Amino acid sequence: MLAAGPSGGAVKLSPMQPQERIIRFRARTVLAVLGIVLAVFALLQVVVLARQVLTWMLIAIFFALALDPLVNFLMRRGIRGRGLAIGATYLLLLGTVMLLGATFVPTLVDEVNSFIDAVPEYVQDLTEGRGRLGFLETDYHLVERVREAASGTDLSRILGVSGTAVAVTKGVVTVIAATITIIVLTFFMLLEGPRWVERFYGLLPERSQPRWRRIGKEVYATVGGFVAGALTIALIAGITSSLLLTALSVSYAIALGLVVALLDLIPLAGATIASVLVTTVAVLDRGWTIGLIVLGWFIVYQQIENHALYPLVYSKTVALSPLTILVAVLIGASLAGVLGALAAIPIAGTIQVLLREWLQARRESSAEPVVDAPL
Repeated sequence: MLAAGPSGGAVKLSPMQPQERIIRFRARTVLAVLGIVLAVFALLQVVVLARQVLTWMLIAIFFALALDPLVNFLMRRGIRGRGLAIGATYLLLLGTVMLLGATFVPTLVDEVNSFIDAVPEYVQDLTEGRGRLGFLETDYHLVERVREAASGTDLSRILGVSGTAVAVTKGVVTVIAATITIIVLTFFMLLEGPRWVERFYGLLPERSQPRWRRIGKEVYATVGGFVAGALTIALIAGITSSLLLTALSVSYAIALGLVVALLDLIPLAGATIASVLVTTVAVLDRGWTIGLIVLGWFIVYQQIENHALYPLVYSKTVALSPLTILVAVLIGASLAGVLGALAAIPIAGTIQVLLREWLQARRESSAEPVVDAPL
């Protein structure tokens, strides 16, 4: 580049050299970042190691949220002291379970025993190519294929050195420990929950306390509504299934209805598994015609449940759209299996509450102040 000099001659200008920028981090900043990374890693390790206990705590939270309205109702009806109201709630639940047990358990036990006694006969018919499922052996040689697959498998390696008995015993002990732990955790969550919530509100600035109290009420209504809605839908599925099987003279109607109700609590896959099990029993017990009727009823009922019951119940209790519910359940199931699918809807409802409150606060903060015009 040329420019005029002081004496009128041309002077060549050198281009500007880029300046180097040196960025320095203080040792305190580096240590803080490393501390955060290590803390997150340690938290993830704790979650992995304590996942079983965390699962029990999550179940206890759901039970506490489901029972809290009944506890508050008893307190409004004159029971003084939250501990007494919780004890009365537990007694009511125990009495209800005992009443239902006295009504249905004998029939349920008889049906389960009859079904267990009939299973060897079904297996023998299948092995010999007889009965309604005999075509699986005569046409497809299912038994031989299963035997070939089993003969090439080292069962001792699958079952482990300790054997099946130890594994079953360990599973029974775990279930008993989980049941007792969940009952105790639910009691203390019902007893101490309101105090912990008030302590949390007390830590917040006084200006923001009304807003967070409103958020807490909405989240409480969302999770409690999900629990009530899930139990309602499962109860409807179990009762209607038992009535249908009784009308078709299918054996084990009450036991199968209980299975349908329990499996229907599992989003997406639960109803499908229940329909396969119940249809198989109906085919074995009453033949292909009754089995196809049962299968057709389950297909129709699942459509009604997915497109009518779910939107009707959860739109009232959780206020989520059917598409949001489906996406949340799919994501939850892919991340944490059955437990993730169960927790997906209340978590999605909680996120919706927080997002709505954040948008409302942002609109209020960005709104221009209103100035009165001069007269």
